[in-house]
This record gives sequence, C-alpha cells and structure tokens, in this order.
Amino acid sequence: MPSRLPAGVVALGIVSLFMDMSSEMIHALLPLYLVGTLGASALMVGLIEGVGEAVAQITKLFSGHLSDRFGRRKPLLVLGYGLSAATKPLFALAGVPALVLGARVADRVGKGIRGAPRDALIADMVPPERRGAAYGLRQSLDTIGAVAGPLLAVLFMLVFSGNVPLVFAAAIVPAVMAVAVLLIFVREPPGQGSPPAPVRLNRENLRLLGPGVWVAILIGSALTLARISEAFMILRASEVGLSLAYAPFVLVVMNVVYAATAWPVGTLSDRVGKTRLLTIGFAVLVAADLVLAFGQGLVVIFAGVALWGLHMGLTQGVLSALVADATPAPLRGTAFGLFSLMTGLAMLVGNGVAGALWAGFGSAVTFGTGAVVAAVALGAGLVWQNRMARNPV
Repeated sequence: MPSRLPAGVVALGIVSLFMDMSSEMIHALLPLYLVGTLGASALMVGLIEGVGEAVAQITKLFSGHLSDRFGRRKPLLVLGYGLSAATKPLFALAGVPALVLGARVADRVGKGIRGAPRDALIADMVPPERRGAAYGLRQSLDTIGAVAGPLLAVLFMLVFSGNVPLVFAAAIVPAVMAVAVLLIFVREPPGQGSPPAPVRLNRENLRLLGPGVWVAILIGSALTLARISEAFMILRASEVGLSLAYAPFVLVVMNVVYAATAWPVGTLSDRVGKTRLLTIGFAVLVAADLVLAFGQGLVVIFAGVALWGLHMGLTQGVLSALVADATPAPLRGTAFGLFSLMTGLAMLVGNGVAGALWAGFGSAVTFGTGAVVAAVALGAGLVWQNRMARNPV
C-alpha cells in the first residue's frame, strides 16, 4: 500500500505524473504532426525518437555517477526536471523537423539528468523487500500521467480546432507543476551528503557492481532493442484509419494497461522473484509485435497496443528493482546510469533500424522484425535460466 512507502516516493511519483502528462500531450501528436504537417519521413520520425531517447539514456550515466560522487540526488533532479519544463515551448514554436529534433533532444537531456539520480534516490529511501512495490508505484503514477496527457491532447485538439502548436503550448502548465512538487515535497533521506571518498568512474568501481547488475543490463538492452518507439504504433494505427485528432488514444490504451499493471507486478516481484515476470514480459512483447504486424482493423491494432502496455508493466519497474537490489549503495547512481547508457544505445539502434525498415518495407516487416528479436532474446533467456537451475553458482 502507498501508506507503507515513504512520502518521498509518492511525491516523486506525482512529479513523474505531471511531467509525463506534459510530455505525452506533445508525444501523442508529434509523429503525425511531423509527417502530415511538417513533411517529415518515417525515417526522420525514427531518427527523432531514437536520438532523443538515446541522449536521455546516455546522459543518465553521467548524472547518476555525479549523484554518487557528491552524495546528493535532489539538485540533479531539480536541474533535469527544470530543463525539460523549459524546453516545452520549443515544440510549439518549431516549424521544421530539424527544430523539433533539437527540442526533443533538449527535453530528453533533462530526462537523462534526472533519471538515474531519481531511481537511486528511491533505492536510498526504501528497504530491499519493498523496492519492487516502490518502483512499481512510481511507474504507475508516471503512467497515469501518460494516460492523462493524450486525453488532454484530444480535448485541446477539439477546443483549439486542431491547432497542434496550441496544444503543445498548453503542455507547459503540467511541466511547471512537476517542478513545483519536486521543490516543495521531495527530501533526501537523513545522512545523505558527501561520501567519505569521491566515487570515481573507473574500472575498479565497475567491477564492484557485481554480476547481477550486468545481467540486468543485458536483459534491459535486449528488451529495448526489440521494443521500438511508440511513435510507430501511432503510425500503424493511422494506416488502418485512425485520424490525427484521435491518434492520442493509442497512447491512452497502452498506458492504461501499463499503469494498471506496473504497481501490482512490482509488488508481486517482491514475493515471487523478478526473473519469471521478465520472461513473461518478453513473451507478451512477441505477441504484441505479431498483432501489430499482421492485424487488420482498429480493434485488432488496439489489442496489440494493449499487449504492448502489458509487457511494459511486466518489465520496466521490475528491471529498476533488479538493478537496485544488485548494486552497493555508494554506486547506485552509477549503476542506474550505466544501465541507461546501454539501453539507450540499444534504443538508438532499434529505432534507427525500425525507421529504415518502415521506409523500405512497411509496417509488417518493422513489427515482425521486432517480434523475431524479442523471441530470440526470450529463447536465450530461457536457456540461461535452465543452465543456472542445473548448475547454480
């Protein structure tokens, strides 16, 4: 229950809720706005999504390490959330795809600055036996914002008669609210401060992370490589007749399922273990890709979108808890940053390939390839689990 978790964890979840609401008001309309209004290609959409998200993940390595080095997490959270809030007006002002790319990268730099210190701060606040629940709660609140954002985008599209830049401008308000909640309600645990000796990003400290962190990094990278940007789901829905005004409902459906499952799954992982739930998550991703590749009609496509949300709920919070559990306390920020660096590189490759496949061969090949990659990763994981069961360390 939320009452059994520190208030700071709930506050961080609310901060995530407001910022994700703001981001998804923009993201829900951005792919079709880029293609239909600004004349961008599917390859350009893949580039914008891949570069933006990869920059965010790569930045986390350095921000996470700095939070370990200085023994403080909140200043980097304020900087990261503040930068993201400051970049929201750029989307309303951008008139060509190149400017959208710049705005997206700047926004994601803010995400990168805050991500690893925030995840490390949650681990600082919560004992190991409650971390699955803590990360699941934060992820669920974050995803509620991802549901509210597209719904608000639809509402404002109707109110503003389809004026997309005005919708982007309205997204500034929840971003400012996120920063306000962070400043007022989030406190670092007692005892936080400069470590006895500076934590350095070197080979010796990387060895101290232990094999559990590297296993989590491998799992997360494989999953991210197989899972392309949600922007391609929106483009897929438009192929079967979904109009620009209602495109945000793709993210609404995905995130309703995501929000409904992330916290219960995180709580369950504290009791039954995390590897089993991650395996199920890979299998669900294969199913989602196949439905999106070969399904016909909006009902079937939205079923694939719902499966996509289910796989997110089964994997994202669980992966964060897996990293936290395997990492020594002085290196948590570094571990989350390294995890994000590797998954960010996988995301850049995955979205670049997806954009090229879409441009050259269409949606079926794009999502079909994702299904193959996820299935190969799932098979490799099952073989590894079987060997570990026969030959435990």
